[in-house]
Amino acid sequence: LEEYCRKQAVDHLKTNLLYMTQGRYIADKAVTQQVLAQNSGRKSKDRPPEKKEKKKPEGTVFTEEDFRKFEREYFGAA
Repeated sequence: LEEYCRKQAVDHLKTNLLYMTQGRYIADKAVTQQVLAQNSGRKSKDRPPEKKEKKKPEGTVFTEEDFRKFEREYFGAA
């Protein structure tokens, strides 16, 4: 029973809250603004997604008349 009590988890919430609330050090506004400016936009979630350029479907250089001319020259009269 003694060993069980010794290994029992201890709740440190009250002591931690007391420690956090007693510390009253407040940084200068200039320092906090500098830190915020340095860290803004460094995370990937803060960056806007990069827009990929949509590729236009490649059109043909030849006209319909060029195809007909090729057809006549290569296959003969069509």
